Formats: sequence, structure tokens, C-alpha cells
Amino acid sequence: MLPDLSTSDNAFACVASEALPPGITGLVLAAALAAVMSTASAGLLASSTLLANDVYARSVARGDHNRVLVNRVSALLVGVVTLVISLIVSDIVGALTVAYDLLTGALFVPIVGALFWRRATAAVALASMVAGSVVVVIFMIRDGLFANTPIIWGTLVSLAVFVVVSLLMPRPSDERMRAWEDWRGGSGAP
Repeated sequence: MLPDLSTSDNAFACVASEALPPGITGLVLAAALAAVMSTASAGLLASSTLLANDVYARSVARGDHNRVLVNRVSALLVGVVTLVISLIVSDIVGALTVAYDLLTGALFVPIVGALFWRRATAAVALASMVAGSVVVVIFMIRDGLFANTPIIWGTLVSLAVFVVVSLLMPRPSDERMRAWEDWRGGSGAP
């Protein structure tokens, strides 16, 4: 329908404006924009809540602190980082590639490992995520944004760090091990 489209990111808007009547085009584009804004705000709030409650409150400020202020500052920080990333990565496919490379290369192993590996702890998962993220970013810079190597090497490094750090850490207490086995249904999984 539009063979000479200069930017593939504009395909949805161009097809909507060419194929639909003007009133319907406005409604379709407004619905798409609303979906994007809803997803973006949910991601921003989820990220800032994790930063405020799971990172800051548990690691930095152990005790009383102004939770509202911490949540607002973390939302501002996440928003600024998101803005900077959106200015650097100008196309939507590139931005999604960065997000999914990091999700796959850095988070897959700790999430699955926590379900099936009894020695998994928060420290093990954090070490695995940090190592996987660093490797993913290095390979995205080295091999390009759309290469497969960031996912492959990030996942492999994340797995190696997950296993090695979990074996180097002290064995979890018997109480924690029993709780894990009870949660798993007493199946005696690894």
C-alpha cells in the first residue's frame, strides 16, 4: 500500500491515514497513543516503585524515611533516564530491542533459577542480573543494536554467575530449605 515509506516506524500512522476516513483515523491514532501512554506510565510507576521500595528502602534507608518523597524522587529519576534513553535510541524497534535484550540476557536466568535452584538467594540473583546486564550492554555496543550476541552472551554469563555465586555462598539454613521444599510441594527438586 505504501512501498516508498521512508521510516518503517510511521507505517501504522500512514496506513491509518490512507485507509480510513478522517474521523476514524483520529480515533484510531488517539487509541494507539492512549495505549502507548498507558503502557509507558505503568512501566514508569512499576520501575520507580521497585527502585524506591526494594532498592532504596531495603538497602540504603533501613528505618524511617519519607516514603512519599522517596517515591516521587525515584519516579523523577526513572523518568529522566527514560527520556535520555528515548533521545539516544530514536526508533521504537531499537528501544524494544534494548529492553528485550536486557530482559532476556539479564533476568531470565535469575527468575527461572529462583524457581528451581534451592541455593538461589537475593544476592545470587542480583549478581547474576548485574553481570548479565553488563555483558548485554557491552555486546550491544560492540556488535550493534540488532545483533543476537548480546542475548546469547548475556544469558550465558548470567547463568555462570548464578551457579558459581550460589555455590560460593554459604548454604541456606535448613529452615529455609524446608520452606523451599514445602513451597515446591515436597517434590525433592534440585
